[in-house]
Amino acid sequence: MSIEQEGLAELRNHVEELRNKARERGIDVSAELGPLEAQLAAAHDEAMARLSRFDRVKLARNQDRPFSLDYIRGIGTDFFELRGDRVFRDDPAIVGGWLKLDGRSVMVIGHQKGREMKENLRRNFGSPHPEGYRKAKRLLRLAEKFGRPVITFIDTQGAYPGIGAEERGQAEAIARNLAVMAGLRVPIVSCVIGEGGSGGALGIGVADRVLMMENAIYSVISPEGCAAILWRSREHSDKAAEALKLTASDLQDLGVVDQVIPEPRGGAHADPDAAVKAMGAAIRRHLRELEKLEPAGLVESRRDKYYAIGAWEER
Repeated sequence: MSIEQEGLAELRNHVEELRNKARERGIDVSAELGPLEAQLAAAHDEAMARLSRFDRVKLARNQDRPFSLDYIRGIGTDFFELRGDRVFRDDPAIVGGWLKLDGRSVMVIGHQKGREMKENLRRNFGSPHPEGYRKAKRLLRLAEKFGRPVITFIDTQGAYPGIGAEERGQAEAIARNLAVMAGLRVPIVSCVIGEGGSGGALGIGVADRVLMMENAIYSVISPEGCAAILWRSREHSDKAAEALKLTASDLQDLGVVDQVIPEPRGGAHADPDAAVKAMGAAIRRHLRELEKLEPAGLVESRRDKYYAIGAWEER
């Protein structure tokens, strides 16, 4: 968050504090605070419009943004988590299971970070091991078996690159997920809610519709990693972010993302409930459209979607 944003947030909190105190005393101050709130809203919108791509990266990493479990429990009911890959172990960096959405069961899968250090260590800061992707593949197949739609939530800096993960076939696990999702005969909606980093994100991101929160990012590499490779220094991360074109609006222009979900004023972390509600409404709309397609047509249109990305025409 920039100094300008911090000042706006402080002023917004001050206005809210004044309103609460007036309400406690039974005083109506809406006429007095109304113009100030209007000015504050206009100043905020102007500040957001001036954000650099690296500013968006910082917003996407805000620890107060809703995580996958927040979206899962916020858009539906009766979440029943399924664990384990039936090969090695469970990976808490990826969560998944059945969710009741408007009276029907859907399969949900998502990267999960922690807000406290103990939880972050348990979930490996949202960076999955291969067993996490194999768990996801098991749940994808289960959804297909019962003819249920799949919803995934993407929020990771990338798959874990440790020696153990590589020894257990990290790249192979992700590659198999890409193949499985490309041919899955049920609707898939993927939602980028924070960071979408490299193959670690794409491992649960091949979908019929890709939705993205306004201040989320989606990229083949982090700005810091790109800067370290190209400029030999992380000090050029802002320059790397500009080159990567990793924001929601960039990716919608490139045809990678199907819909950008506007965030509440101040970002998803400022009003998590509103952010979850907005995403839930978008998911429902896209699922209704996708469920009109036959399985074969669903797979064909999904493949056409990805074949078209990066295509060019000679004139």
